[in-house]
Amino acid sequence: MSEIKVAIMTGTGQGIGRGCAIEMAKAGYKVSLMSPSNRSIELAGELGGIGRRGSVLDVDDLQALVEETMSRYGRIDAVVSNMGHGGAVPEAIKTVGFDPDFDGPLLELPDTLWHESLDMYVLNVVKLARIVTPIMIAQGGGAFVNLSSMNALEPRAPYPMSMLRAALHSFSKLYGDRYARHNIRMNNLLPGFCENVNLSDAARASIPAQRPASFEEIGQACVFLASEGARYINGQSLLADGGMNRAAR
Repeated sequence: MSEIKVAIMTGTGQGIGRGCAIEMAKAGYKVSLMSPSNRSIELAGELGGIGRRGSVLDVDDLQALVEETMSRYGRIDAVVSNMGHGGAVPEAIKTVGFDPDFDGPLLELPDTLWHESLDMYVLNVVKLARIVTPIMIAQGGGAFVNLSSMNALEPRAPYPMSMLRAALHSFSKLYGDRYARHNIRMNNLLPGFCENVNLSDAARASIPAQRPASFEEIGQACVFLASEGARYINGQSLLADGGMNRAAR
């Protein structure tokens, strides 16, 4: 068994992705980070890892990230995919919190937004899995953690694109079923409202914890799902929403 642990992580320029990268580094992982801006390069410099500027929608950028990681470290133990909003989010659904009386667009959303969101939430994970899975098989195992959303389990009107994350969860289950025999796991982490959200009073009151999550807390949950401590958890979706969602599926 290698003495080092290596994690490829996307969408780490800010927010949840950055918090997860910091916690993975604290847990002893060598991190290889990518985001559309230079922020991941700067963060990688602070954490002693690899930083690249690129898009998860571009398979060449994903391939380059994997190749640079393998060239420096020779292995990939974890892949953490953090996906932001797919496409240009209409102003009408840029709302903070959850208003049960919200009446935003649904049928008015253009096909381009649906397709861009599918690429962002689902297909980028598929593309990266295609590249990394043979590496993990050869080395004897690994773990994928996909950052999803609590809204994938309980769809909410202000966040219609999150319904596509449910497709990601289904893919994760199928992937876990297929590659568990190779000691490879894929799970989803579903954060609720986090510290970067200016919550409405109604949204805060809807959280039993009465507060948003810190990026550190979400990052620690990410570390757990990537770790050997979660080695018998596969194809699952873990809520980290302070108890906000009322049903599990």
